[in-house]
Amino acid sequence: MTSSGVRRRVLLLGGTGEGRVIASRLAGSADLEVVTSLAGRVRDPRWPEGEVRIGGFGGAEGLSEWLSDNDIRAVLDATHPFAARITKNAFEACVANSVPYAMYRRPPWREQPGDTWLPVRDLDHAADLVPRVGSHAFLTIGRQGVSAFDRVKDVSFLVRSIDPPSGTLPPHSQLLLARGPFDVEAEVDLMRAHGIDVVITKNSGGEQTYAKIAAARQLSIPVIVVERPPAPEAVEAFDTEAGAVDWLTAFGRGTAP
Repeated sequence: MTSSGVRRRVLLLGGTGEGRVIASRLAGSADLEVVTSLAGRVRDPRWPEGEVRIGGFGGAEGLSEWLSDNDIRAVLDATHPFAARITKNAFEACVANSVPYAMYRRPPWREQPGDTWLPVRDLDHAADLVPRVGSHAFLTIGRQGVSAFDRVKDVSFLVRSIDPPSGTLPPHSQLLLARGPFDVEAEVDLMRAHGIDVVITKNSGGEQTYAKIAAARQLSIPVIVVERPPAPEAVEAFDTEAGAVDWLTAFGRGTAP
């Protein structure tokens, strides 16, 4: 605890399993008061320990004002690797307020022997490529961005997400609502049952949904892999929950560099 006996308030931008782990590890801190922010885009979110706020901030300007009004001393961005907009807004708001900012990002998946990966820069690139690769696609990119494929008319899609997609579905599609973790055997059975000949995924990393990659390898199915958006330059970043926890703990103890 600080010399004044007041815990330092820090903002944890969450919405990931790792964000929940970080919040849990800091829940009993005598030095930190952790506020976890969730975007509120999932209907039934898994709640982290400690104080939670729901919803957006109103862009970088709104977040900048919120940081000032709430006496936030540091921000840890543990959002999804593809949450590029909130990451950009958070970084800009922290710079404007001279608030220390760091990122946690789970390690990306790496292509393994037996994989056939087709890397693409974004979802539009994936939509252009998929008709040249297969005719029965397993689209597993989450609920956002599915409308990028609504112009693809010669491919049948099995679309899986936790909640219904926010945009229009492809003309020939079947929607499957499910939440991971998934296992390899079940993914193999699902792909076989639907005649899947191409998988489309973001390189989100983590274990919750990796089974589709392993299943595609087992079935010799190519995978269109959307590469991650770039992170802000010269930002401290961690790929373990422990590293992120240590970074925030240092601010609570007043030992941060």
